[in-house]
Amino acid sequence: MLNKSSFEWLDFKWFTLETLQSFDWLSPFWLYALIGVPFLFLLKWLIFVRFRQKLEVAFPDKSLKSDFWTLLRHVPKVFFSLFLIFILLALARPQKTSEQPPERYTEGIEIMIVMDISESMQIEDLKPNRLEAAKTVANNFIKGRLQDRIGIVVFAGDAFSLAPLTTDYELLYGYLDEIDFRMIQKGGTAIGSAIGVGTNRMRESKTKSKVMILLTDGESNAGSLDPITATKLAYSYGVKIYTIGVGKEGKVPYRNRFGQVQYIDNALDETVMKQIAQFSLGKYFRATDNKSLEDIFSTIDKLERSEIKENKFTLTRDYYEIYLTWAFVFLMIWLALKNTFLISALED
Repeated sequence: MLNKSSFEWLDFKWFTLETLQSFDWLSPFWLYALIGVPFLFLLKWLIFVRFRQKLEVAFPDKSLKSDFWTLLRHVPKVFFSLFLIFILLALARPQKTSEQPPERYTEGIEIMIVMDISESMQIEDLKPNRLEAAKTVANNFIKGRLQDRIGIVVFAGDAFSLAPLTTDYELLYGYLDEIDFRMIQKGGTAIGSAIGVGTNRMRESKTKSKVMILLTDGESNAGSLDPITATKLAYSYGVKIYTIGVGKEGKVPYRNRFGQVQYIDNALDETVMKQIAQFSLGKYFRATDNKSLEDIFSTIDKLERSEIKENKFTLTRDYYEIYLTWAFVFLMIWLALKNTFLISALED
């Protein structure tokens, strides 16, 4: 069935050598039979010469003159030859195959960024401070994702979901910009509650891969849910947790409410952070400066990539009907010529 135009076969490009060379032939052995077409007529002529009926008629030699019109008796043979040739071309099944642009789609993953916004995140061992450095890196991390649903949880003494899981990254950039220490008045670091809130957002999802990135600089000292219990609960829902401990050990610069810089002791409970990562089959990282924090998010980005699937399609079109149509036309012409003066009753 021709899928462009019913009159496409009328184009004389189908007769050109360039067009014939552009085809893929499904049954190319029929092309070798083309060589036999002239031999078929040669065989017919030999048989005709050997067995033809003869009618003896005496004509003077002067009256036997060659004439242009006598050549017309070969016209029917030409059309019958074309009929045979185009039948063989159709039997050889000319085709063209073109590769279509691949269809790509991703199996996205779900990522919950759980960010500590407690007072200690104002410490300036990361520039301009721990929280702003974390927001910048998280923003760049989101930019590198493709069709992943990402959400944000913030916590200090309490925890709440700031942004639900979404693929609207512009919305997430806005939420990140709004994150501030004053969002949660209750002091402390409720790591267990933060994991619980993040898990609650992801627990009903059917997505195969669920990831939580927990970023904090302190030890769990608030909230009603123990971090390890919360981690086991998260793992039961298929959530993997990457933990990031932010900040240097020892004396670190801290700017008080009056703008004065003081040096205070910094403590981070790495044991609990490592246990959270271990129980959830995640990984623990330590970020002591802006560069190391960027590298950590880059590593997580490589570890948790969406699966990109690609379907390739090839479109194959048959052209045998075009040559079959021409063969039928030549056959009809030949049959029509059989009833004219061009066919000799003695030869047919």
